[in-house]
Amino acid sequence: MSEEHSIAMTKASVMLYDDQMKKWLPAGGAQGFSKVHIYANERANTYRVVGRKISNHEVVINCMLTKGMRYNQASATFHQWRDPKRVYGLNFPNVAEAKAFADSVAEVFARLGGA
Repeated sequence: MSEEHSIAMTKASVMLYDDQMKKWLPAGGAQGFSKVHIYANERANTYRVVGRKISNHEVVINCMLTKGMRYNQASATFHQWRDPKRVYGLNFPNVAEAKAFADSVAEVFARLGGA
């Protein structure tokens, strides 16, 4: 049995920043919404963002949230963050979904001891 469970879920378009092309590209190669969860393993105090395309269930993001990461609310409905390999973006369908997800991320960083 997995010790991970979802502590937040939203619908968003997952984007990846292409450094060479200097632009945002849809994760998985095609536009479309994904179900994006924050999964917690509270015993190990680890958290990750996992998103699957709604259309075909392809995993388009699987990223650990770690202490020291910066979560940037670039606009009311577009948020971004980076890990050592990639820059991730979420384009939310509305401000309420974006705010709820950002609040969950802030809670994760508080549990990790600040960001």
